[in-house]
Amino acid sequence: MSDQLLQRQLPVIFGLTDRELLRRLGELVRASRRVEAVLIAHIAEVDARRLYAREAKPSMFAYCTEVLNLSEQEAYLRISVARAARQHPLLLTMLADGRLHLTGAGRIVPHLADGDAAALLERAAFKSRRAIEEMLVAFSPQSDAPTLVRRVPIPSSTPVPTSPAATALSRTPDASPRLPPAPPPQAPRPLAPDRYKVQFTVGAAFCRKLDRAKDLTRCSIPGGDIAAILEVALTEMLSRLEARRFALTKKAGADPPEGGSTGRHVPAAVRREVFRRDGGRCRFVNSEGARCSTCTLLEFHHVHPYARGGAASLANIQLMCRTHNAHLAEREFGAAHMERFRKGAPSRPPPAAPSPA
Repeated sequence: MSDQLLQRQLPVIFGLTDRELLRRLGELVRASRRVEAVLIAHIAEVDARRLYAREAKPSMFAYCTEVLNLSEQEAYLRISVARAARQHPLLLTMLADGRLHLTGAGRIVPHLADGDAAALLERAAFKSRRAIEEMLVAFSPQSDAPTLVRRVPIPSSTPVPTSPAATALSRTPDASPRLPPAPPPQAPRPLAPDRYKVQFTVGAAFCRKLDRAKDLTRCSIPGGDIAAILEVALTEMLSRLEARRFALTKKAGADPPEGGSTGRHVPAAVRREVFRRDGGRCRFVNSEGARCSTCTLLEFHHVHPYARGGAASLANIQLMCRTHNAHLAEREFGAAHMERFRKGAPSRPPPAAPSPA
């Protein structure tokens, strides 16, 4: 998009309503998928005709990175999908209509020659990258990763400058080295059906605790398997966290009071029944009937707000993720009031809107 076109579009975007903004965003995503499919088709044809040689480039990869200015990862992924699409045109069709994303196509390409390519592509429709990887390990399962505990070498530090000029230079902002951003945490990588590889770095205190856990579990886990020990520890930790947060216990607790509690605190019996009733996930449902699927950062939401006399009863409490709990609060009290609340400014909740006659 050129600078002039962007300058013309930005005021239009800022003036859109919420519904219109979401509609246009969906249209742009669908259009970008069609463009991506056409782009890959062009790469496939240029590669087949070897037109990169006319541009003094030794390979299609060099043409993509040096002429089209794609990154190495972008070029490799698109070239791999483009070459596979010449033999399996369904790949381009699914990319264009959104049933398959480019990352998923890159994961599937190495397996298209192993069997029925059309059936494999249809099974991957509308799946996430991780779901596609879990599906593919059934075709080529890998052996379990070996258990390994070793000391990670510490890189040597840069010598400290001693001369006055070097010291002054090291204090300037431009001379200080900029560390690359930390990579995002990676999800466990599937090796085979129901088997995953987990890898992380720990400190000396963790190793001492692990050795102590091995000694204490010699009877139940004779081999001292780290995966088995960590699974037992996670199971016990989750049991304690769920009992503390949602009042989940092995024994049947008391029934929640019918009228609920008038205070802000949600009774344990209400928390326990709300968690079971809502299935341990956010209960927010949009106007089209789609329910939020997240199970993380759950909070207890008052349907009738506590600030307006809502009780902590089973009928008035729902599980909401933090995002939708804040969204409903803004819808109830207004975005300006909630912004003052987040900043800690004392303010009374605005009066409730009058009910329509």
